[in-house]
Amino acid sequence: MTFWDERYDREDYVFGTRPNAFLERQAHRLQPGQTVLAVADGEGRNGVWLAEQGLQVHAVDGSAVAVGKAKRLATARGVTVRSEVADLEDFAWPDAAYDVVAAIFIQFASPPFRSRLFAGMRTALKPGGLLLLEGYRPEQLNYRTGGPPTVENLYTEDLLRAEFGLFDILELRAYDAVLEEGSGHAGLSALIDLVARKPV
Repeated sequence: MTFWDERYDREDYVFGTRPNAFLERQAHRLQPGQTVLAVADGEGRNGVWLAEQGLQVHAVDGSAVAVGKAKRLATARGVTVRSEVADLEDFAWPDAAYDVVAAIFIQFASPPFRSRLFAGMRTALKPGGLLLLEGYRPEQLNYRTGGPPTVENLYTEDLLRAEFGLFDILELRAYDAVLEEGSGHAGLSALIDLVARKPV
């Protein structure tokens, strides 16, 4: 986690303090009181926004520096977030514990690690629970406006259908858009969004 601690060790927020635009567009699917796991929530912009919608948020990230900043952001916004420093390589995914799992740009994971992450996310959702996932497509390597420099960490529609094919896919969309998420995600980007519901 040294890389991430060093990246987050600055006064400003690397990815800004506003929520991810895709996540914000899903507000109509969320209900106050729902439990949500924010996976690799970094400096807290998404977990804090989810708490502002009235959800009970458990946010996990491997960087203690990021989690410290997330706690400060939650305090400043007047919301409660259960923030946890956790190595996702060893995270104990609870069984059927959450109404929502939000995974926004978690593409630090190599393909084997990613498969374990996705399996954990599937496990952690309650039957009928909602997965909200956004990432970069391989075309992002041409834009260089954020994300990993390795194509194998990026998502395609086929990959997401294979991993979540047993879910009810409510939305799977590949598109280009301009991101304005701090200095970390800035400019034209090759995005892919997945909204899927775990079978009851």
